[in-house]
Amino acid sequence: MLGLMQDWPLLLHRIIDHAAIQHGGREVVSRAVEDGALRRSTYADVRQRALKVARRLSDAGIRQGDRVATLAWNSERHLELWYGITGLGAITHTVNPRLFPEQIAWIINHAEDRLLFLDLTFVKLIEQIQDKLPSIERYVIPTDDYHMPDTTLKGAVAYEAWIAGADEDFAWAKLDENTAAGLCYTSGTTGGPKGVLYSHRSNVLHALACAAPDFLALSSRDTVLPVVPLFHANSWSLAYSAPMTGAKLVLPGAKLDGTSLLELLEGEGVTMTAAVPTVWLGLLQQLEATGQGLSTLKRVMIGGSACPRAMTETFERKYGVTVSHAWGMTEMSPVGSFCSVKPAYEHLDGDALLDLKMKQGHPPFTVEFRITDDAGKDMPWDGTTFGRLKVRGPAVSKAYFRREDEAILDEHGFFDTGDVGTIDAHGYMQVTDRSKDVIKSGGEWISSIDLENLAVGHPDVAEAAVIGVVHPKWDERPLLVIVPKPGRTPDKAAMLAFMEGKIAKWWLPDDVVLVEAIPHTATGKIQKTALREQFRDYRFPGV
Repeated sequence: MLGLMQDWPLLLHRIIDHAAIQHGGREVVSRAVEDGALRRSTYADVRQRALKVARRLSDAGIRQGDRVATLAWNSERHLELWYGITGLGAITHTVNPRLFPEQIAWIINHAEDRLLFLDLTFVKLIEQIQDKLPSIERYVIPTDDYHMPDTTLKGAVAYEAWIAGADEDFAWAKLDENTAAGLCYTSGTTGGPKGVLYSHRSNVLHALACAAPDFLALSSRDTVLPVVPLFHANSWSLAYSAPMTGAKLVLPGAKLDGTSLLELLEGEGVTMTAAVPTVWLGLLQQLEATGQGLSTLKRVMIGGSACPRAMTETFERKYGVTVSHAWGMTEMSPVGSFCSVKPAYEHLDGDALLDLKMKQGHPPFTVEFRITDDAGKDMPWDGTTFGRLKVRGPAVSKAYFRREDEAILDEHGFFDTGDVGTIDAHGYMQVTDRSKDVIKSGGEWISSIDLENLAVGHPDVAEAAVIGVVHPKWDERPLLVIVPKPGRTPDKAAMLAFMEGKIAKWWLPDDVVLVEAIPHTATGKIQKTALREQFRDYRFPGV
């Protein structure tokens, strides 16, 4: 027997409809790419213009299932495109501009995108590769006629002129909730980029899970600044969760430096924000340099790579801001866990609470965890036993776009994340390494992430990375690579003395090397492959 409830498909345009009806006057503030000025609109405005986008796309022959690419920063125009494209039944393909030009061309061609919306800052980039993009029929630049550049891009038109000819007399498409809605490619750090194809249903369920109190805890009383880009897997759900809850939305455009972010945080009364650790390094340096505080900010979500302990400590103890570690990946839509404090740990304070916050946390409803050994045997949830982290749920990928014949799930329907981690008795997960980055020394595993987090706590260290280097006796030993803070030169003896006693003695790095910069991926993570190549011929002293 089936239930007698209404058939109400979970479709993304219902989010912006709800925001416009229930929170229509709530502000959407955006820093313009053209001149850095702040533009102000509302959720009602975003919905109205998203309907115009859908109308113009329909008039241009875009149909359900067609891919429409965006190469753009976080702005109200980008948000309009998201809802307009998917409301038509087409697929929003967010392209990461931090990829190499060859990678950008490859994924646009693989997706067979028909239109490309690109911000002013990327016009020169695409002009260089447009001859390699045969599927693109037209380029639309999110700006007005006044700021429209001279360009050789085919059919190039200013967004405001393009949308002006449409009215909002358009009805959202009637779709099955499993209809494809978004396409995002992995950064390709472990091979070629792979396309993850989200559905309306998966994105709505993911946004609901993320908005919950034990996760982003969003409400209409919040002001949210998604520093994490829309092209980073749905901006960690904030492009959906914020309108869903009626939170004021502040979009930073192309300016992600500490000064610009601080201006938005203070000027717009931001209460919650999210970004990768490298972004917050810039903000904390700006706060330190100016002596300013954070008057309204309450919560910071940090993910993308492990959050250094010193960063969490600074935010919480110096500025009174709660830091929540998060973890996920493109294949998970992307948030998979969040480190809020369960009742079992609410008695913790001081260093013990900081220890807990170094974990990536527990999964929301809709995500299931499993850790196994290499043979697929389940490992105990004791907080110390390492295992391969596997996940499943309604917002977890079951196959890659145009690679549907490749099996990526195990016999139980779990996806192997490629991360190695532990899970404790209360369900808290901690990533100890990527499976390809874990250092295997004398048959035992050493966590490069733990060493990096410890090293960054030294007052002379701005950033740290650890890689395994070949050793004739131990197979591999850890090499600590450091970017020092300006004017500082931490030496090997000082670093090892700082780390000694905080980790097992045999985990201590065999050498310390100072560099000007550490390579990063397009998503801000430390690029271990490039670092290993850089130190390919390195040999430990005396070996």
